[in-house]
Amino acid sequence: MDPDALSKAFVEHYYTLFDANRAALANLYQESSMLTFEGQKIQGSQSIVAKLTSLPFQQCQHSITTVDCQPSGPVGGMLVFVSGNLQLSGEQHALKFSQMFHLMPTQQGSFYVLNDIFRLNYA
Repeated sequence: MDPDALSKAFVEHYYTLFDANRAALANLYQESSMLTFEGQKIQGSQSIVAKLTSLPFQQCQHSITTVDCQPSGPVGGMLVFVSGNLQLSGEQHALKFSQMFHLMPTQQGSFYVLNDIFRLNYA
């Protein structure tokens, strides 16, 4: 599959899950996965999902502006860089964010998130 199409499909899937059911994101991470969320490092699927489900808002809507990708390493990994807007329920203005995913192939032919870095972009 084309890397650009694959990265766009992953991004759509990830943010659809995030916006509808954050707990379901657990399947996209493994115990070796690491999330850096606003500078805080969290390792392991369960810990990552615990962080994401404990964020101080229940409903949100991601709107993606850009998706860039590059192949990474000899085993078929991929770097995916996302920028966009995050609209929180009850808030008038959307927040700008950037997020980077390092995707690695699984033996089943799909991908998991090895590294995930998230930052809000303040003007």
